Amino acid sequence: MKISTLFNESKPIISFEIFPPKQTTSIESIYSTIDALAPLSPDFISVTYGAGGSTQGKTVQIASLLKNQYNITPLAHLTCVGGSKESMDQILDELEREGVHNILALRGDLPEGSSLGDFSYASDLIKYIKQRDSFDVAAACYPEKHIEALTLEEDIKHLQYKVDCGAELLISQLFFDNDAFYKWRENVRSQGIHTPIVAGIMPITSGKQLERMVTLCGASIPASIQNLIKAYNHNAQALKEAGIAYATMQIIDLLASGVDGIHLYTMNQADIAKRIMENIRGINYAVRTKRA
Repeated sequence: MKISTLFNESKPIISFEIFPPKQTTSIESIYSTIDALAPLSPDFISVTYGAGGSTQGKTVQIASLLKNQYNITPLAHLTCVGGSKESMDQILDELEREGVHNILALRGDLPEGSSLGDFSYASDLIKYIKQRDSFDVAAACYPEKHIEALTLEEDIKHLQYKVDCGAELLISQLFFDNDAFYKWRENVRSQGIHTPIVAGIMPITSGKQLERMVTLCGASIPASIQNLIKAYNHNAQALKEAGIAYATMQIIDLLASGVDGIHLYTMNQADIAKRIMENIRGINYAVRTKRA
């Protein structure tokens, strides 16, 4: 199934992101995560990979596993980093053979000593992939702008170009401030971008994790989140519970606002995804029933 068809059902999409095990770890270690996520019936699962494509082969393998053994729609990540047109064709050929027809095209973070190869921007990669009719392509978007963009207006222009190049779906970087997301979404829509936008949510599980992710993506930290860290950072279980509760409330509010979908960054912690899905079960059913 292509991801563009999911949004014809007039319901909010619920999806997850997982990442392959490290190169030194057997691929079988991801099975337990997928086994736990599959009964939650996600609309799709995206599969990322390490810096510079370090687990690229496992990404294709796991995407194939999702499609052909679990009957779950996969979304395979591809980045520009180190990618030549020849190597990209090899990956695309392999994905086609495995029946994987959805790709999240990203520029990717550039590790020290690495190069971007034949593709400088995500838009270049989107345009190249869309030369083939067999793929739907998703792109990333940034409610608080990409950390390298000078202004939010400039970032939205870049987003428009990704859509013009063929992106059928936009998946947001993680954020913790729903009001900032709503303001950004209104701005995007006012610029004539009507592509479905799925909101990326990452439950907080530790103070160090939060600090690392904020450094990478530039998300702002609302006072409510800062208070959670101050109050519960000394107790890992308490902070985990607070993080689940906060993510649940974010999602409930987003669903009430008519968001196109929720993309849960699971960090391969299926137990957290399960808790959140249980928390929103009634809300999600009510929203889907209303939109039907």
